[in-house]
Amino acid sequence: MWRRFLTTVGVAATLSLACGAQTVDEVIAKNIQAHGGMEKLKAVQSLRTTGKFSQGSFRAAFSQENQRPEKVREETTIQGLTRIDAYDGQTGWRVSPFGGRKDPQLLSEDDLKGLIEDGDIDGQLMDYKAKGHKAELVGHDPVEGTDCYKVKLTLKNGDVRTYYLDTDSYLEIKMESQRMVRGSLEENETYYGDYEAVNGVYYPFAFQTAEKGQPEADRVQYTVEKIEVNAPLGNDRFTMPGAPAAKPAAAKSGAGQ
Repeated sequence: MWRRFLTTVGVAATLSLACGAQTVDEVIAKNIQAHGGMEKLKAVQSLRTTGKFSQGSFRAAFSQENQRPEKVREETTIQGLTRIDAYDGQTGWRVSPFGGRKDPQLLSEDDLKGLIEDGDIDGQLMDYKAKGHKAELVGHDPVEGTDCYKVKLTLKNGDVRTYYLDTDSYLEIKMESQRMVRGSLEENETYYGDYEAVNGVYYPFAFQTAEKGQPEADRVQYTVEKIEVNAPLGNDRFTMPGAPAAKPAAAKSGAGQ
């Protein structure tokens, strides 16, 4: 029993020293600073990211548009056909012409959950407590030769993300996600690289995604070609076509008088 106790104490002490006695909030604060700092990140009101992705011989184009407070529109273009997934802060919808359907359809609860997460323009780590998430510093591990802090983030909706932050730069090197989809657990990995500054904020211009455990050769390779900060985006980019337009505040007030 004493041997097991001493071993447990030794492991705990090693983890404490490895983490430099930092708290999870201190590590997250350094991650935010590494991206450019809270002030510059909060100054981003809209964001448009465009690029290409590939897997083996397959090629396609993608774009993602974000606008505060939580609007997002994602497009995937394959051989001239474009699928759209969008969320306007209340309604999530999709246009998927690949199956011959050109009319917008409401998203399922499972599909909408991931889109809502993508709609967080600041990312899930910033202001995580106010968003109802829970963060833990769970030691550190190397990722492809780079020593990283591991931050486990349990989202308000129950999904779990584990961020691997470079112990030198504090930028994300890898993120693992766990999500329940249609009653089954999905586990995926995303690897980040080629960080560049746009308007003083650092974004990854290359990333790879795959199901957890897949070999590197099977990852989907994303290359970002352009990031536009505070690009003018109209609300109609996010609103489901055919949905009734919101009445101006003045018109509502006048109608009640």
